[in-house]
Amino acid sequence: MAAAVVDGSELILSVPDDVLALISAHLRPRDLLALSAASRRLHAALSAADKPWLAQCRRLLPSSPSHVLAWRAAAGGSSLVVCRFLHSVAPLRGLWAHQNPELGNLVAALPGFFSLVAVRAIPQELSPRLLWAPVFEILADAHGCPALLFLHGHHPGSLFPGLLAPLSPQANTLLLEAHAPVPSSPGASQFPRLSFGNRRRLLDALVASCRLTLPPELAAAPLFARSDEDLPVLAARREAMLRLHSDSGGGMVGRPELEALLHGAKNILPLPTLDSAAAKVPLRRSLSAMACRVKNGLRQMVTRSASANSRPEYAESKHLPLDNFLRAGEGVGLSLRGARMRLSTYRAWPSMHDNRFALYKLTTQTPMPGREYAGLWGGTFGWPPGRPEDECKLGKALFVLLLSYEKDSEGKLLLIATKVLEGSHYVVHPNGSSMFVVRVGEPSTEAFPWMTEEDSGSVDIERSFTGEGIANGYGFRYPGSKPGSLFVLRDGRLAFVWRDNKSVLTLQRLDLEELLRKGERVPALPPIPNFAYLTKSYSNVFAVIHGSSSCSSSTSQVKGMTKDRGLGRSN
Repeated sequence: MAAAVVDGSELILSVPDDVLALISAHLRPRDLLALSAASRRLHAALSAADKPWLAQCRRLLPSSPSHVLAWRAAAGGSSLVVCRFLHSVAPLRGLWAHQNPELGNLVAALPGFFSLVAVRAIPQELSPRLLWAPVFEILADAHGCPALLFLHGHHPGSLFPGLLAPLSPQANTLLLEAHAPVPSSPGASQFPRLSFGNRRRLLDALVASCRLTLPPELAAAPLFARSDEDLPVLAARREAMLRLHSDSGGGMVGRPELEALLHGAKNILPLPTLDSAAAKVPLRRSLSAMACRVKNGLRQMVTRSASANSRPEYAESKHLPLDNFLRAGEGVGLSLRGARMRLSTYRAWPSMHDNRFALYKLTTQTPMPGREYAGLWGGTFGWPPGRPEDECKLGKALFVLLLSYEKDSEGKLLLIATKVLEGSHYVVHPNGSSMFVVRVGEPSTEAFPWMTEEDSGSVDIERSFTGEGIANGYGFRYPGSKPGSLFVLRDGRLAFVWRDNKSVLTLQRLDLEELLRKGERVPALPPIPNFAYLTKSYSNVFAVIHGSSSCSSSTSQVKGMTKDRGLGRSN
């Protein structure tokens, strides 16, 4: 008699929910989806089962169980909806940056409340709390798909609605654009074909037309939960944002209204007055535009080749007329597009463009044996580390560095410290500078210059490496280097010491998401400069007074931070 054939789906369906949840915690969402596609019964069972998807949510959202349950309640009680959102926005999580302003434009995208929140770390001195300003938020629709966009502006509670365009799973560039839905080609983006001037005019006109305002009690609400007490107000804030987005039609502006606004503002809307040199911005912009036209004409005469980071969609020739773009649909709205583009990089810093409203992904390597020091680090110059030399002086500038490993032309492993944020009042080193480069296969013979710290504690050195640190060279953009050594302290800190002058940069590992959650919010810039500040600046444009008392208070905090006795220590 032939043996009975055992259906694998029947065995899985016979497993208790608690056991299935334990098993699914070790799987990826795509594995569960593949499993559900094996048969109709499995699909129906896994779609109805909540515990396996709840286990996935706890993997994707490493926070307290109460926060996960609050997200599920906001999603109508469906862990599958929450899991779909977390999995979909995974390409957006992490660190993003732009090269302007030079002092710092570091943006971190982290979970909010059933949302993804992007916030900018403000250049600052060492302080108990890390200052930050909101940039944008992504909310889920009723099915858990990330679709609803809100830009943040300067005024309290100001929101500018839009949509999230289809997202590339390998997105390395975030592009702020305008979209005009075309029934015949849904999802197609014609915005990149516009000239830079028309792109800027169109975005400025859109934010001038679609501004929404949260009620005062919700405008002051946090963007992510610091404790369980924040969950009810966060849920109320999210519901209010969903209503605003729906009532505004997703921020879509009718073509007649937009054309009237553009007709009345032919010139580009000016950037806000940021400092005493702001009066020179329009003249610089005009000269810059003229120089670009001459440069583009010469380029077309000489060659049609593009740079390493250029794409056909952003080619300077054959621009799409603005009128043609507006006629494509009945309305125009803001959109955020996560694209995968060919980017050249130098020591972990991508080459960036000045004519795109874009943020660029910073790749953060994961520490592993033999590459233990990869990741994000923060610290200050001087010894003892992280303490002001004189109580009457301001605190020390906070530097945030991205440490990564590369191999040189000879195959030797290098540890490279790339500057991604600097807390000086006026920039000392450009974004993307290599603060130091060490050869991890070459131990240093230098001795650490200090044997004690300020509290008289002894300094224990675990190991050291030979390398070079940044120095004044033949220009601000291309600095030179001088020999030095990287010392690994037994307490986990790193200290790079320049051999000649004994300058020292001391670092400790950062959990940026945790610091931002415990940090302090300050007002943002107006929405378009807030997303991508395309005007060259060497001062802290995010700490300038814009006329409000709340911003004045925050500005004084940025310019004169409280003296601190440790990096990122909460009150």
